Amino acid sequence: MEESKFIWMDGELVPWGEARVHVLSHALHYGTAVLEGTRAYETARGPAVFRLDDHLRRLVVSARIIGLAMPYPVEELREATLRTVAANGRPSCYIRHLAHRGYGEMGIAARGCPTSVSIATWEWGALLGSGVRLMTSSWRRNDQTVVPTAAKATGPYLNSVLAKQEALDAGYDEAVLLNSAGYVSECTGANLFVVRDGVLATPPDSAGALAGLTQDTVERLAADLGLPAVRRELMRSDLYAADEVFLCGTAAGIVHVSSVDRRELGDGPGPVTARLSDAYDAVVHGRDDRYQHWLTPVAA
Repeated sequence: MEESKFIWMDGELVPWGEARVHVLSHALHYGTAVLEGTRAYETARGPAVFRLDDHLRRLVVSARIIGLAMPYPVEELREATLRTVAANGRPSCYIRHLAHRGYGEMGIAARGCPTSVSIATWEWGALLGSGVRLMTSSWRRNDQTVVPTAAKATGPYLNSVLAKQEALDAGYDEAVLLNSAGYVSECTGANLFVVRDGVLATPPDSAGALAGLTQDTVERLAADLGLPAVRRELMRSDLYAADEVFLCGTAAGIVHVSSVDRRELGDGPGPVTARLSDAYDAVVHGRDDRYQHWLTPVAA
């Protein structure tokens, strides 16, 4: 990882190497933290963060869902984010927000632990290359009756880590997880769309998938392009029978899937995936004026 200059921690910019937490922080032991992944993109008007307020609102809602007290309102977190991106001086970057239950006491509940918030930025290319080789994981997606899948919380990400490791060890690029009922949920760090006969379909939140902001962006772009899109339960066989499959997420962008469980889907992006990918690239880089409201300039 290429280090940046500063990380924002609880109101202060501190040098990257000095951004530390105590080894007995509650979140380190019990996964009591929520996170967001956001990106700043280079535009003709300077760096701008894509859908910043939406990401910050989800961070606050995730904290509320898991009972984590959030010490900063969205407005203050927005200012801190822009300050951190500007201080690190990159025209584009990945942004990681983290709110975690910190040091104070141990034990499962430990409600006396303070919440610590940090904002880090670094240069990070697309998480997955184009032409993803996808496998169905033997691990099932977290069930919403076990942990709140609507919260982007750190503890449940062990589910993704195990599935990702399994996929890589088997020679694939990424894993898709089914839920306890056997329906498609999502991948380890991205939502999934299938395209068949020109119609896009993506699993509903009730399938255990996180309500992705890139997923929402794709649906809105599809509507403006005249492409029908639905949220419905998807069977594993729907992946095999699809004309196109693509993944989407802040870290990944929009990337096409070339095979699922060794069923080939084509070497290059299909026409629908290509149209959406081009539209998304134009939006995040500020080339489509219809979506300027989704971009928050780093410098006023």
